[in-house]
Amino acid sequence: MLYWLTGLSDGGDFFNLFRYITFRSGGAFLTALLFGFLFGRPLIDVLRKRQGKGQPIRDDGPEGHFVKAGTPTMGGLLIVGAVLTATLLWARLDNPFVWMVLFVTMSYGLIGFADDYAKVSKQNTKGVSGKTRLGLGFVIAGIAGWWAAMYHPDPLSNYLAFPVFKETLLYLGVLFIPFAMIVIVGAANAVNLTDGLDGLAIMPVMIAAGTFGIIAYAVGRVDFTEYLDVHYVPGTGEILVFVAGLIGGGLGFLWYNAPPAAVFMGDTGSLALGGALGAIAVATKHEIVLAIVGGLFVVEALSVIIQVAYFKRTGKRVFLMAPIHHHYEKKGWSEPQIVIRFWIIALILAMIGLATLKVR
Repeated sequence: MLYWLTGLSDGGDFFNLFRYITFRSGGAFLTALLFGFLFGRPLIDVLRKRQGKGQPIRDDGPEGHFVKAGTPTMGGLLIVGAVLTATLLWARLDNPFVWMVLFVTMSYGLIGFADDYAKVSKQNTKGVSGKTRLGLGFVIAGIAGWWAAMYHPDPLSNYLAFPVFKETLLYLGVLFIPFAMIVIVGAANAVNLTDGLDGLAIMPVMIAAGTFGIIAYAVGRVDFTEYLDVHYVPGTGEILVFVAGLIGGGLGFLWYNAPPAAVFMGDTGSLALGGALGAIAVATKHEIVLAIVGGLFVVEALSVIIQVAYFKRTGKRVFLMAPIHHHYEKKGWSEPQIVIRFWIIALILAMIGLATLKVR
């Protein structure tokens, strides 16, 4: 919205700053951070009052989790609200990729909100059925995939790009949309599975988002793409404003989610943030790089898939408990140990993923 202040500029005054994505990204970060600090405590008070017993705790979960009973959930509302406010205020609202990413984020946030509401209102851990959540998620992701294909440049539309091998493009044709659906739904559910300890999901999400913010800015500038020898996707640079808002909102939430958490993110936040990462990867043509940058989320999701498949086949378990962060809890690691070590892994994977921009 504030971008339109550039119409008041003569090219050499304060209003000219609003032309620059980097300046507006800084504004989005500070706006979202301030939003989190201003509304965090009031939101937590409202959620605690409305929810009473808070988020239900799984009976078969680690023993240490029972002390968290009574902690309210739906804290993702704080992040989603901060991101939405910052993006609408600082991004160019004529950019289709911004609206595509916002559409996925808000839609998945609504699915997560419905799931969280069902859990706290019925005081059980089931919530909305998995089939319903997946069905809605695939519909939303399908729209986003079509949206991205419409605005990708002709040489890239409906193609799959590969990291490292610049000249290698795989034409997917009509299969691009189903592929995009898998990427977005997979990312959303992988982050959702990771969100099991205080602060565990939000920091890796911010790290991955920051990495993709850099990627989006780079592939959205023709001079950077020529230097890095990567594919140019005009318009994606504006996604950096969204990412800056996400990081600011995430930090505002982390202030209250640091152990012991005053509020849980819930599916409201985890589905929205995971969906956002998937949507950004599709928009920037870096879907495969998401598997590297978000490798922590991939491992968390795979641990559940492996555990379920192996148990159904043999009646035995590969891990003491899945997702894998619970396995390490069962092995005696403390919650802070798991969280910080997983943060470190997320940062290492992000650096590897970022390196693919130059390794050609």
